[in-house]
Formats: sequence, C-alpha cells, structure tokens
Amino acid sequence: MADAIVEIADLRKTYGRVEALAGLNLRVPRGAICGLLGRNGAGKTTALKTLLGMVRPTSGTITAHGLAADVPEQSLEIRRRTSFVSEERDLYSSMSVAGIVRFASGLYPRWRADLAAEYLRKLDLPPDRSVKHLSRGMRTKLAWLLALSAGAELVILDEPTAGLDPMATEELLQLLVGRVARDGVTALLSTHQLADIEQVADHVAIVDRGRTLVDAPLDDLRATYRRVQVVFAGDAPQIAFAARGVVAARSAGRVLTVLVRADADGVAAEARARGAVSVDVLPVTLKEIFLETVAEEKSNGLA
Repeated sequence: MADAIVEIADLRKTYGRVEALAGLNLRVPRGAICGLLGRNGAGKTTALKTLLGMVRPTSGTITAHGLAADVPEQSLEIRRRTSFVSEERDLYSSMSVAGIVRFASGLYPRWRADLAAEYLRKLDLPPDRSVKHLSRGMRTKLAWLLALSAGAELVILDEPTAGLDPMATEELLQLLVGRVARDGVTALLSTHQLADIEQVADHVAIVDRGRTLVDAPLDDLRATYRRVQVVFAGDAPQIAFAARGVVAARSAGRVLTVLVRADADGVAAEARARGAVSVDVLPVTLKEIFLETVAEEKSNGLA
C-alpha cells in the first residue's frame, strides 16, 4: 500500500447540535492527485480546515506529513509544508500581482521563483495590475500560481475551478498534473466538478453527512463498479439480491437497473433466475457512482 501523506481516522466535529463530521476516514497516497467529492454541507471544507489547523476536531485523529493537526507546534509545520487555495480566493487586494508574489515568496522556505516566473508567463497574469482590478478568473489563476510555486509537498485546492471557463480550467489542471508528475507533489482537490476529477485524479473519496462512503484509487472504481441493466417481460420485480456489493437498485416499468461494486456476474445470474429476458453488464462513470452512492446514503438516512 502506498505511503500516505494525509491520514484521517474517525474524525468528528460538532457545532452545538450540528454534526459536521461524523467519523470521517480518509487516506491520501503520497504523490497522488486525490479528488474529494460530496454535496454542499457534506463536510469537505470542515475536513480541510481541520487538516490545516483552522478548526479543532471534537474527536478522532488527523495527520499530515506524519504530524498531528491538533497539536499547535505540529500544525504550524503542516502549514509550512502545505499550500492552500481556498474557495474564497483570499488575496490581499491592495497589492499588485508582482507584489503579492514577492510577499508569498517570503512565507515559504522552499519557494520556487522559477515556477512563479514560468506561471506568470503561461497564465498571462499582468505583474503590475492591482489584485482588486483582476477578474474572478485572473484571481483564481493567481491563487493557483501561489499554491503551485510554494514548494509545498501537499497542495490543497477547495473548489479550485469554480467560475472558470473550460479553457482556463484545462490550463490549470494541466499545470497541476505537470507539477505532480515532475516533482512528486501530492494534491487534494475538493470539488463539485466530477469531470475535473475524472480527468486528473488517481484517487477518489466520496463523503456525505460527514462520513466517507468511498475511498479508493479511481482505476479500482472503474474496474469494480458495474451497472447491470435487466429487462423483464412484465413489470420488473423487487429482488433482494444475495450477491455482494449491491449499491442501489432502481426499477422503471420493465427495466431494473442495479449498481454493483463487486459481483456483477452474481447479480446478472440472480436476475436471469427471476425470468429476465435480457441482462447487460455495463461500465459506469464516476458521476453514476457518485450520484447512486450519495442517493443510497440519503435514502438510508431517511429510513
């Protein structure tokens, strides 16, 4: 099993009666691009802020670089070795682009001036322009530049492509892939953009209601999850499948669709035994895995 740069175990955080994290578990392999997926309010941002020492956990353990995030001295070292792009794109608006780059260079002992100069050119950022006069897209590009130039071992990006056009999104994602491939950096992306994750991620975690539903390499998910589409002569029956790994089953008229993460052949055999006239085992997208997994969790929570 690959070395982990981030390890989270049974992490809980409550605000009064609100449980933002309810036993979250996550393992981010070193050198990977890990996608953190979840609905609004699923606990993604709370987990990231806990990792960075901005929020104290109620219980559980969370470490990065082998350091404990809830120990002040170790948390400070985590922040020195980690760069962060927040959803708010927090930047000093009174500074110029060049000025904020100079300022950031003094905060990180491993600052990469060569990368900062390269990214300024590639992203067409105007050095003399005030940050407050940058467009939203330009501010996002500047935030990425600062994060990728920090010389950090771990780059954390919270909704990093929100509001960007497709060309700018592609440009930034390719910079990230290049940085990871060239220097062994680890990236943790918290996003709603499943297409971004499918394009660049090695590892995926899906969270909902403060818990981890899926935490696995993306290639493993693609290899193990299948959609079994079953057609009957009449209305599809309700089947309590004995096969392992059934995530969700949905029927519409004569058609029964089953998402399964282990024994698709077993599901297919059971469906044929119940009189199915046709059975197809099909690959699935990350979007299908996400939607069905979260929908099943929501259904269980309401039961």
